[in-house]
Amino acid sequence: MNKKYQNGFFIFGIVLLGVMVTQLDFNEVWRGLRHAGYWFFAVVALWGVLYVLNTAAWYIIIKSQVPPTPQAINTPQTINTQHPSPNTQHPTPNTQQPAPFSFWWLYKITISGFALNYATPGGLMGGEPYRIMELAPKIGTERASSSVILYAMTHIFSHFWFWFLSIFLFIFTQHVSFFMTILLTATGAFCVLGLWFFIAGYRKGLAVRAMNLLRHLPFIKRWAKPFIEQHREQLDTIDQQIAALHKQNPKTFVSAVLLELLCRILSALEVFFILLVLMPSVNYVQCILILAFTSLFANMLFFMPLQLGGREGGFLMSVGGLGMTASAGIFVALIVRLRELIWTGIGLLLIKLNKNN
Repeated sequence: MNKKYQNGFFIFGIVLLGVMVTQLDFNEVWRGLRHAGYWFFAVVALWGVLYVLNTAAWYIIIKSQVPPTPQAINTPQTINTQHPSPNTQHPTPNTQQPAPFSFWWLYKITISGFALNYATPGGLMGGEPYRIMELAPKIGTERASSSVILYAMTHIFSHFWFWFLSIFLFIFTQHVSFFMTILLTATGAFCVLGLWFFIAGYRKGLAVRAMNLLRHLPFIKRWAKPFIEQHREQLDTIDQQIAALHKQNPKTFVSAVLLELLCRILSALEVFFILLVLMPSVNYVQCILILAFTSLFANMLFFMPLQLGGREGGFLMSVGGLGMTASAGIFVALIVRLRELIWTGIGLLLIKLNKNN
């Protein structure tokens, strides 16, 4: 990536991170850290492992993409059907391309991308452009763009599956009141709509559809219209590559989704570790439900940097719905917020570690 753009991403993220740190009550933070003890370090270390799963999902998506091959040589070829040469080799399609970079280089880019997503209002407005610009010199702009879009789609797609499956987990393990019946029904309808939208996007691509949507938004449409006209061919190529993963590489598609879904499930360990400090009798199912409904509520407020306020409100609602005290929700939200700030800082610092592979 151009050094100027790299410094721009770094400075922008650091400024936003500084603003977020100033919103903390440091006395409350210190009390929370003392109360959490060594479990706080377990929470921070857990995300080092979870980012490995995120990277693995993105890595297999990149490897599954077939790079554009040049057209056949324009010289006439004579095909001798009567006396075929024994040395003639028939090319076989190769869908697993060796990546021109290491897994751990991509791991660094993954962490930095998520750091920018956490810090940037709008979430995907920061991390995805950074990932594309880092990856483009290695595999080309079109493949980089399609792989980043595919991974973002897979990441969000797994969230919808996580929320949808958590509805049934709640029904089978918790008391369902009339109010919860209405809430779970609305949540289920929202998840089904989201799953349908992304399945359609996998089949036909989302790049052109997303850009056509931007053409109707105020302020952005003046930029979007000429951009679409100038890059129509590239956008079509990106959509073809998105559709190819779903149609030609179903195992890769399923593997990526399952890795991301596993990451969602294992991330409930964070809530489990924190609540063990307050209530040793907490069970993992409750932690999955807390995480599911908290993340659902927080993602509805995606336009806020680090989902400030939305995450805390989600934890309060989730623990209250499971019969826990409000203080437990506040404590969980505080530790999670500190973990996010630490990993955001780590990710921003990794932007400056400019190693080629």
